[in-house]
Amino acid sequence: MKVTSGGVTKAKGFKANGLACGIKRSGRPDLALIYSGVPAQAAGVFTKNSIIAAPLVVTKQHLKNNTAQAILTNSGNANCFTGHFGFVYAKRSAKLIAKLLKIKETDVLVASTGIIGKPLPYEKIKNKAADLVKGLSAKGASKAAQAILTTDLARKEITVEITLNGKKVYIGGCTKGSGMIQPNMATMLAYITTDAAITHTLLKQALKETTEQTFNCISVDGCMSTNDMVLILANGLAGNKPITSKGKEYQTFKKALHFVCLDLAKKIVKDGEGATKFIEITVAGAKSVDQAKKAGLAIANSNLFKTAAFGSNPNWGRIAGAVGSLGLKVTEWDLKIDFSSFSQKNIQIKVDLNLGKHKATVYTCDLSYGYVKINGDYS
Repeated sequence: MKVTSGGVTKAKGFKANGLACGIKRSGRPDLALIYSGVPAQAAGVFTKNSIIAAPLVVTKQHLKNNTAQAILTNSGNANCFTGHFGFVYAKRSAKLIAKLLKIKETDVLVASTGIIGKPLPYEKIKNKAADLVKGLSAKGASKAAQAILTTDLARKEITVEITLNGKKVYIGGCTKGSGMIQPNMATMLAYITTDAAITHTLLKQALKETTEQTFNCISVDGCMSTNDMVLILANGLAGNKPITSKGKEYQTFKKALHFVCLDLAKKIVKDGEGATKFIEITVAGAKSVDQAKKAGLAIANSNLFKTAAFGSNPNWGRIAGAVGSLGLKVTEWDLKIDFSSFSQKNIQIKVDLNLGKHKATVYTCDLSYGYVKINGDYS
C-alpha cells in the first residue's frame, strides 16, 4: 500500500467539483458534487440519531438499488426539521442533478450539513447546478472537499494505491467534521471512492466493519447529530478480478479502506472545534472489544478529563472516575493507568482493566475556551 494524492478523483472514472451557490452568508463554497462516469456499487453507514434529516431519508431510499453515480452535498444548511418541503427539496435536488448528468434519479445520493431548522434554499442550488456539473473535473477533488466544510479549519483528504490481482487500485476519501462528533457519527460526512471491482455484499460489510473501528471510535464533544453518513462508491474500472470472497484480495482491500477511514477520522479529531491537543486512548485488559471501547469513550467524553488535558493538568483521577462510572467490576487494585505528558500536543493514555484480554483504541481532543466561543456564536 502506498499513500498518494488525488482524493476522491484519483480512482479511475471519478470527477468532482465544488463552488459557492450562496447558502453560506460568508460566500464560501457550499455545494459539492462527486461523480462516477459509470454506475458504481454503493453502500452507506448512517447516524444512529432517532431524528434524521431529509437528505438521509432520500439517500437511504436510493441506496436500496445498491448502485449510485453521484453524491450531491450542500453545506451551511442541514435541511433537518424542515417539514414536508425538506423532503421535497432533497428529492428535487437529486432529480435536478440526475437530469443534468443524464443518469437515474436513484443513482444520485444527497447530503446536507449546517444549521438545523432553516428551510433549504433550493433555488440557490438550482441556479448553480448547471455550473456545478459543467465544472466536473478529474482534478476537482479538493474543490469538493472544501465545499462540504462548515466550522472546519481545513480540508481532509487521503488517497492510497494498492494492487489487486496485478492491477493498480486506488481508494480516495474526503470528510468534514469538527464539532458534534461522537461515535455513531455526528456532524460528519465522509465520502470514499474506489475503482476496485468488488461485490456489493462485501463492499457493504467492509464499510460497516471499518466504520465501527474508525469513525465510531472518535469523539470531539460527545454530541450526536442528525445528518451524517459515510458513503462509498466502487465503480470497478481498475479492471481487477472482482472480489467475491473474503480471501487475500479482500483483506488487502479492507486493510487499505481501514487506513483511509482511520486517517480521515484522526483528521476530524485534530481539527476539532477549539482543539489544541490530540489524545489517543487505549484500553486493554477488557472482557471484549466492545467493553474496551466503551471504557475508552467514557474517558474521551469526560469534560473533566478533556479540560484537564487543555490545562496540561495530569489529573488521572478523572480517568479513573470515567471508567468507574460504567459499573464494571474493576477496583482500584485492578486498574492501571499510564499517560504521557499532558503538556504535549499529542497525548497517549493507556488503561488496563485487568478483566480480560481484549483492547480498543479511541481518539479525542481537549476541550478549550475556543470550543465554547465557536458554539456560542454558531447560528
